[in-house]
Amino acid sequence: MQESPFEPSFVWEQIDKTLRSIWADFLNYLPFIIAGVVVLLVVVLFERIAIRVLHRSLSTSKLRGSLKQLIERMVSISLWGLGLLLTAMVVFPGLTPTRALGALGVVSIAVGFAFRDIFENFFAGFLILWQFPFEQGDYIECQGITGKVVDVTVRMTIIRTMDDELIIMPNATIFKNPLNVLTYERTRRVKLMTGIAYGEDVATAVQVIKNALKKCRTIDAAKPVQVFPHGFGSSSIDIEVTWWTGSKPLDVRRSRGEVVTAVKSALDQAGIEIPFPYRTLTFKHPLQVVQDEGAQGEEVQDEKMPDRE
Repeated sequence: MQESPFEPSFVWEQIDKTLRSIWADFLNYLPFIIAGVVVLLVVVLFERIAIRVLHRSLSTSKLRGSLKQLIERMVSISLWGLGLLLTAMVVFPGLTPTRALGALGVVSIAVGFAFRDIFENFFAGFLILWQFPFEQGDYIECQGITGKVVDVTVRMTIIRTMDDELIIMPNATIFKNPLNVLTYERTRRVKLMTGIAYGEDVATAVQVIKNALKKCRTIDAAKPVQVFPHGFGSSSIDIEVTWWTGSKPLDVRRSRGEVVTAVKSALDQAGIEIPFPYRTLTFKHPLQVVQDEGAQGEEVQDEKMPDRE
């Protein structure tokens, strides 16, 4: 008589066979698992030693700190990847390098399409750290955003604006667009436009402005100060003033304020007019001026009123 599959004894017998089979397979794979754990421990030890040696060698180089960290991170990821691949080949003897690399290639393509923007920012960050001439603490301008570089990572650049706002900009944006590194040099040239009335002497005004700029402390005396008549404005003769000062935005603002104050004071003391905008109105036909009778009466009344002591 055949035993029913729903009998408790039959069910227990099948469970027992399955568990024995799993245990036997585990015992057969146990040496491979132990070997894989040993290989993984060796990989961990080798990775730590390699990173320490690399860190010591990079500490004496002139590379940027962010680039050093990126190199160490990439080397660590590469060693871990090779170590895990070797461990998988030891645990699974049927896994060959060709099969493992093929599977890894397929996975890499799928991941690349899924995280295309992330990888784009990653490679842009690597190129920025490797080539671009700015580091933490520099002031940059890109896409209308100006501020101080707080940190540069492989995915993004963190910028602190002049208004103390924190901007996180993807590295791909910086890499694809024009970038102005404001503090690439120690000093920076600043331009200011002023004007004098048409009745004033231009040569005298230029000399007065030059003498005023010599007293400004924020101007770099080692570089030339230039004052040139620029052109004929609508109500003034325009004069262009250029000088050199610190490259930081705060240095530029402080120096510009000092120069404006000095030029205005010097021109006032010399009696040289800085004109307001003038407009000359020409009418085709003569205009008749009509005075209001009430206003005229008030004026007459004011004239007849005696002065009060």
